[in-house]
Amino acid sequence: MPVEQRHNDSDSGNDQAFEVRLTAALHDAGDTFEADRGALVAAGAARGRRRRLRRRATVLGGAAGVALAGVGGALLVPWSGSSSGQSPSAVRTTPYPTLSPTARGVTSDEMISTLEKLLPGGKFGKAQGRGVDASDPLVAPYAQVVYDDGHGAAAISVAVNRVLPGGNDARQVTQCPDKVYVSYDSCVTSHLADASVVTVVKGYEYPDRRVDTKLWTANLVTPDGHHVSVSEWNAAAEKDAPISRDQPPLSAAQLMTLAAAKEWRGVVDAIPEDPRQTQEPSTTPENGPGIQQTLASLIPKGLKVVGHASDDDGQFTYVVVDDGHGRSLVQINVQPGMSDVAKDLFGAGSETLPDGTRVAEHKNPGEKGVAGVVMWTADTMRKDGFRVVVTAFNAGTEHSPATRATPALTMKQLRAIALSPKWRS
Repeated sequence: MPVEQRHNDSDSGNDQAFEVRLTAALHDAGDTFEADRGALVAAGAARGRRRRLRRRATVLGGAAGVALAGVGGALLVPWSGSSSGQSPSAVRTTPYPTLSPTARGVTSDEMISTLEKLLPGGKFGKAQGRGVDASDPLVAPYAQVVYDDGHGAAAISVAVNRVLPGGNDARQVTQCPDKVYVSYDSCVTSHLADASVVTVVKGYEYPDRRVDTKLWTANLVTPDGHHVSVSEWNAAAEKDAPISRDQPPLSAAQLMTLAAAKEWRGVVDAIPEDPRQTQEPSTTPENGPGIQQTLASLIPKGLKVVGHASDDDGQFTYVVVDDGHGRSLVQINVQPGMSDVAKDLFGAGSETLPDGTRVAEHKNPGEKGVAGVVMWTADTMRKDGFRVVVTAFNAGTEHSPATRATPALTMKQLRAIALSPKWRS
């Protein structure tokens, strides 16, 4: 996948607010550990972006899984880590207060109560949530419960946020994920009567399907910039819980209805606007197609390009190639102004060319933990901080089984692509 900065998973206010908060929490925790530089790069530790293609996968990963970043960098534990000791079928004796659509200062109890009220009849347990924090608009309100309709416990969550109407974020969260990065069974986008757009994805918690936990999501964006993300699983927790039912409890239509509930729009309206968050209207940069065409022109002869896509910001693209012996994913980040992380990326084992260009090569297992998948990376940085990093896999996607023993390109070929002067244009 495209590499990412060690200190920041979201490099501008344009990213989803709950992505920003989660990143801050992970950063605070991660800074207490020493890590191997090669592993950092292989794990997506430098500042490259999958800002568009990958964000869709992040949103697909579930509202609660992303929004569980707490204040001060602490991560709240999902359902399975609740300290309440409640069972999924525990019944509350004191109801949560009801949320008014026009409320201000929405509390966590109101968020939970609203979620429970909007779900079909059943039993609830292990509820957690967060209200509107006026002191920190980057913290997204959310609610999560374990819901049992009599056919097995299931985790259900909702998170709300504000996006710029007509902006890139608004468009991207309602696009189907790229199957190179996300495994799913179906994706349907619908337009509602009020001009809202909602996308329902039926996918899986684990891309490699090592556990068959299903994850179904609905992401809705209104013309006024309300973003509601609903997620459900066929287990009582997002991860590390046994499958409790064949399917998540809500149908696609019910997911859409839950996401479209007017109550959530009242919560979004209560979120203070963050002056630090700015975003230009949705555009496709002029150099967007250029990076893809450049990469295709540098692919060695004998390799057929059978798939491709580019990031909207013109800094990332990938191609899937096949030499007749199996598909291989090849991706590249082209990033100016990276001098500040040079020491993190090019340590012991890297080399410096006569013109001052730094080069590091890495061979690591694939990030998704799929047995047999490897990723080879050639990372380069010119003296002025202009970075080009190329990665190839011995599989056609990050989450599918290996199609060959090694990537279709050798390390020498990856290095030649990264060092090509064509990237300057």
